[in-house]
Amino acid sequence: MAPIGGILLDLDGVLYVDDVLIDGALAALDDLQQRQLPVRYITNTSTRTAQQVCERLCRLGLPAVPEQVFSAVEATRLWLEARAITRIAPLVSDEVQTYLASRFELDEERPEAVVVGDIGDRWNYQLLNQAFRWLMDGAMLVCVHRNRYWQTGNALSLDIGAFVAGLEYAAGVKATLVGKPAAAFFESACASLAVPPAQVLVVGDDIESDIGGAQRAGCRGVQVETGKYRAALAQRSQISPDYQIPSIAALPHLLDRL
Repeated sequence: MAPIGGILLDLDGVLYVDDVLIDGALAALDDLQQRQLPVRYITNTSTRTAQQVCERLCRLGLPAVPEQVFSAVEATRLWLEARAITRIAPLVSDEVQTYLASRFELDEERPEAVVVGDIGDRWNYQLLNQAFRWLMDGAMLVCVHRNRYWQTGNALSLDIGAFVAGLEYAAGVKATLVGKPAAAFFESACASLAVPPAQVLVVGDDIESDIGGAQRAGCRGVQVETGKYRAALAQRSQISPDYQIPSIAALPHLLDRL
């Protein structure tokens, strides 16, 4: 098989859960530096910009610069700009809305695109109904990601995929997915490494979003058994990871065998 030339690391559930580092995460990153393997931190978070993600990593003691962060928020901006979309209705966090407002016109009358991200408990019937009406008036539905659930503490919590599916069903539209598991997301992340997908390992805790997306883009997927990983859920999936390790701490041992 092609030699490994770069690593894409999911964040939450792989390097940390909430604000607690996974045992061995820092040592694994040190090992990657010693091997001189380029790394990108990939994340579907839609509540923070790449700069904010980088600042959080540094607060946790993880080595990072903004150029190493490839986020679904950045991918969304690039996607909208590539299609010359200028008017949007962003259903996103305040921080991300401020970021998008510096580049696009926020239009609550006739937006060209409704951009859906994480807004936590701000979801309600009134907001969903407004988004539905924008879609019925011809706006595109663009989702930063459509994860079904995420890990918080020791429990799984509902994620925005459920709201995206509801809007698709009601408005009779198909959402455009920009973040994971879209193959284009992984392809762009690989391009930022200047490494072909066949030589890239993607390490993630989500069998569908991380591993499935990686494989569709031609990368190899490494499933960790931390974060949102649940053996029963993985067994029900149609996806089989290329490699499976207990945690990020075992990544150096895996690399030694490849």
